[in-house]
Formats: sequence, structure tokens, C-alpha cells
Amino acid sequence: MTDPQITGKSWAMLLVLGLVWGATFMVIEIALRGITPFWLAAARIGFAAALLVAVWLLRGARLFHGPARLADWATLGFIGIFSTAVPFMLLSWGQKTVTSGFAGISMTTVAIMVLPLAHFLVPGERLSAGKVGGFVIGFAGVAALIGPGAFASSGLEGETAGRLACLGAAACYAVSSVQMQRLPPVDPIGLAAVQLLLGTMVVIPMALAFEGIPPVPDSTTLSALAVLGLVPTAAATLLRVTIIRSAGSTFMSLVNYIVPVVSVIIGAVVLAEPVPGSFVMALGLVLAGMGLSQWPSLRRLLRRLG
Repeated sequence: MTDPQITGKSWAMLLVLGLVWGATFMVIEIALRGITPFWLAAARIGFAAALLVAVWLLRGARLFHGPARLADWATLGFIGIFSTAVPFMLLSWGQKTVTSGFAGISMTTVAIMVLPLAHFLVPGERLSAGKVGGFVIGFAGVAALIGPGAFASSGLEGETAGRLACLGAAACYAVSSVQMQRLPPVDPIGLAAVQLLLGTMVVIPMALAFEGIPPVPDSTTLSALAVLGLVPTAAATLLRVTIIRSAGSTFMSLVNYIVPVVSVIIGAVVLAEPVPGSFVMALGLVLAGMGLSQWPSLRRLLRRLG
């Protein structure tokens, strides 16, 4: 475990990840027309696991760079389960009863949850007034973007449990990100492959238990699942691992402010969806919050560019 090093490359990777995850909702919507939620999660994680495990094996299947303790293997198992399988299932189940707005804004709480966890568990990730203020401003921007309807009742039975499930998924992402940063030196492809493989081993039995035998998907659904497995799962998981291991979990959590903004832009450009009147204000708040929370690294980057 090393101190976070935030560079221009870190910002570029974060932006790419935000763009990828922001575009994912459109593909998920297509896939859900021909497959159930848990099997969607299983197919997505399973496809990504097969791809990354194959690449990892071709590279020699190296994982830890040195001798690993039993505690390191236990942490790796925890990350595998709570960074893929559990949050995917919680979100799928939770969205049966909550509004999509609430599900979206619940993911921005990852940034808030990571702050105290990283402060106490990760060297070099100490809380500061700038970080706290930046995350609060960014959260306000996302809330303004989604609007008050995010917190409106859906009117469906079990909504409270659904909201808790969405927040539980956010907590899984926060805790697994911090734990990932605490691992000793590890091959990023191996770490991404192993966590997806462990996630597959959990989500497939759960899908069988709750949804039975999966339906036979048509060609459109198969194509959507292939895209989901390749880009926002396999490639994005590897990118997430790289960002956390190099720039830290607190920096990585900023992506949860980028995703809703990208989703709105893609919806407007590709699907001709209306853009909320609060979009410009929300975008300004998000950017201001990100800049304030990471001002020292931004200032160093600007100095190098200048």
C-alpha cells in the first residue's frame, strides 16, 4: 500500500470511467427487455470474469508481488464479493420499489461514505475542510440535477427496504474501495479478474435461487450483455482498480458525481430526452465540488501544464 499519487493521468482515467458508467444505463435498459435483473448481473459479471481471467492467465496469472498474509487473502475475498455481486444484486432488487432518481442519487453517497473510512484506514487520505466542503457541494449538485422527485415516494410496497438496499449497495462500493487500497502490491489485472470471478461464484447461485432458470435471450439482448460485460464491467473494473491503487479511494469516489451528469447529456444527445432546467447549475456545483475537494492535486497539475 502506497500513498495516493494524483496526476493528470488519474484525472483522465476518472473522466473515461465516468463516461463509460454514465452511458451504461442506456444499454442496461435494452438488456432488461429480454432478461431478468439478477441474471443480467450474472451474465454481465460472468462475461467480464471470463475475459479478464483469460488475459490474466496469458500474462502468467501473477497476483501478489510478494508473500501475502492470510489477512490479505481474506481482504481479497471480501473485495470480490462486495465490489461486484452484492451491490449489483442489491441495486437490481432495490429498483423494483424505488424511483430511478433515488437509485441514482444513492450512488453519490459513496463519496461521503469513503471520506471517514479512508481517513481512519488509509495513510495519506486524511480528512480536510476542503475535501468535506467539496463533497458536500458536489452532492448538492447531483441532488439539483436529479431534482426533488428523487426523494418522492414510489407508492410501492416495500419501498423503505428498497431504499435501504440502494444505500447498502453504495456502502458496499465505499468499503470495498477502501479495502482495495489497503492491499499490498498486486497485479491490477489479476485483482480485477479475481474479484469478478468471486462475484460470479456468488451471483449465479443467487440468480438461480430467486429467478430460476434464465430465459433464452434474443440476439439484441445477447449483444447488449456482451457490451455490458466487455466495457462497463471488464474494462471499467480494471480501470477502477488502477485508479484506486494509484490515486486512492477518495479520489475514485468522485466518479459518482460525474456519472449522473454524463447520463443526462447522453440521454439528451442520443435519446432526445429533455434536459432539466437545473442542469447548468448542477454541473457547476459538481465541478466546483470536485475542484475544491482535490484542489492541491489540481494546483500541482496546472503548474506542470503551465
